Amino acid sequence: MIGISEVEAAAERIAGQVLRTPTLPSPGLAALLGAPVTVKLELLQRTGSFKVRGATAKLLSLSARERAAGVVAVSGGNHGIALAVMAAALDVKATVVMPRSAPARSIGIAEAAGASVRLADDMAEAFALMKPLQEEGLTLVHPFDDPVVVAGQGTVGLEFADDAGDVTDVLVSIGGGGLISGVAAALRDRRPDVRIWGVETEGAQAMSEALAAGGPVPVALSSVVSTLSAPSVSQLTYDHVSALVHEVLVVPDREAVRGTLDLADHAKVWAEPAAGCLLPAARQVLERAGEGARLGLVVCGGNATPGDVMAWAERFGLR
Repeated sequence: MIGISEVEAAAERIAGQVLRTPTLPSPGLAALLGAPVTVKLELLQRTGSFKVRGATAKLLSLSARERAAGVVAVSGGNHGIALAVMAAALDVKATVVMPRSAPARSIGIAEAAGASVRLADDMAEAFALMKPLQEEGLTLVHPFDDPVVVAGQGTVGLEFADDAGDVTDVLVSIGGGGLISGVAAALRDRRPDVRIWGVETEGAQAMSEALAAGGPVPVALSSVVSTLSAPSVSQLTYDHVSALVHEVLVVPDREAVRGTLDLADHAKVWAEPAAGCLLPAARQVLERAGEGARLGLVVCGGNATPGDVMAWAERFGLR
C-alpha cells in the first residue's frame, strides 16, 4: 500500500516538472447538480492530463543505465502522451504501444514528441506487446501497476487536500486505477472523513468486476472511452480501491459524453469523456449521500478533440 510519505516524496521529485493545477469552486456545476462542487482541473496539466505526474515520477527514479536503455509504455492515449513528452524533456528514448482505437491526436502528439509508437489491434494486445519490448532491455513505465507511478498520481490528492474547501465526497475516474489509488492514499491521510467514489464507464469496468470477483480479472472492453479502457486492474490498484474507496459507480458511455458537453456548458472547461463520466455519477452520489453533500470532482483530462466529441454526441443522439 502506498502511504502519505511516498506521495510526499513524489511531490518533491516532480516539483518544477508539473503544474500545481487549480482547485476551484464551480458555480455552474453547483447550479446544475444542486449541491456545492469543487473541481480539480487536471485537464490544465502539462500534456493535458494527470498522467504526466506518474510518468515524470517514474522517469526521474530511473538509474543512468535504465535512462540510457530507454522506456516503454502501453496507453489508450494520455499516458502515452505524458511519457513521450516527458521522456523527450529528460532525454530518454521512449516507445509507446497504443491500440488502433486510441485518438489520432494522441498518437500524433506522441510521435511528434519523438517517441516510437507501435499500434496494436486492441488494449489486450497492446499490453501483451510490452513483454518482448521489456526483454529487449526497455524499462516498463506501467500506467498503473507501479508504486512509483501511483505515488506520482497521488500528488493530485495531496494538492486537493490542501487547496479544496470543505468537501464530503470526492469522485475520481478509474481506468486501471492508478489515479484513484494515489488520490485515496493521500486523502485518507489528509482528509480521513471524506468519502471517495470511483467512476467507470460501461464496457470498461475492470475495477467493478475485480471487486465482484475478489481480485483482478480480465474484462471485455467495448467503451468508446479508450483512456479508461484497461483490460484488467492490477493487484496493487485493487488493494487500494478495495481498502480505501467507498464505492465504484458505473455509467453508460452516452452519459459520459453528455457529461463532457455539460462540463463545457456549465463549468466552461473542455474535458474528455473520462472526466465527463463524473457528472452522471455525481447525481448518484447526491442521491445516496443526501442533503449536505459537498462534492469534489477530479477533472482528469482534456485530450479529446471537438470532432471526437461531436461524433460521439451524434452517435448517441445528444444535442
